[in-house]
Amino acid sequence: MSISRPVTVLTLATALLLGGCASRGPVPTFYDFGPAGAQTVQQTAPPLPVLVIADANGPSWLDSQRMYYRLLYADAQQSRPYAYNRWNTPPLQLLSQRLKTRIAQGGVKVLSTTDAASGIPLLRIDVDDFSQNFDTQTQSSGHVSLRASLFRGHRLIDQKTFSRSSDARSADAQGGAQALASASDAIAADLLTWLGTLNIPKE
Repeated sequence: MSISRPVTVLTLATALLLGGCASRGPVPTFYDFGPAGAQTVQQTAPPLPVLVIADANGPSWLDSQRMYYRLLYADAQQSRPYAYNRWNTPPLQLLSQRLKTRIAQGGVKVLSTTDAASGIPLLRIDVDDFSQNFDTQTQSSGHVSLRASLFRGHRLIDQKTFSRSSDARSADAQGGAQALASASDAIAADLLTWLGTLNIPKE
């Protein structure tokens, strides 16, 4: 009896330890847009010398680290979160930083709202959609839709809606992250082109 008791206690402790580990579930995987790399669209001249870019606004579900997708072939009205995949930072922050980086690569001096001086044009971004959409069980794309508004002082210069989709390389969260990064880069290029067409009056 004196020999069997320690064995029983050790066995019980091991079972509890293994049970505790199992109850934690899989470790989440975190994604971001990856390095910005080289500029995708070469500008002959910057559309503006200096621009203030405010952080993007959007629905509350884009202000968390959850990664969302839609099954368009089953229920397009339902947005579903991945169980064990997350963004490193909320999508609104990821998109804001990517747009600032790409516009700066286009030759524009980009300032934040805290650094803004009077009279410098201000770009505001309102995000409508940022999600991975599955057309079938094996085919998906990253979709980004936003509204850009350019102000000078309190005057609205112009406003335009931009929407881009990019095919995912794989039907999972990793493919979705890559596709959303590509769609965001494409919108940044569209923004640069749009800014270059505007006639911005002086204060």
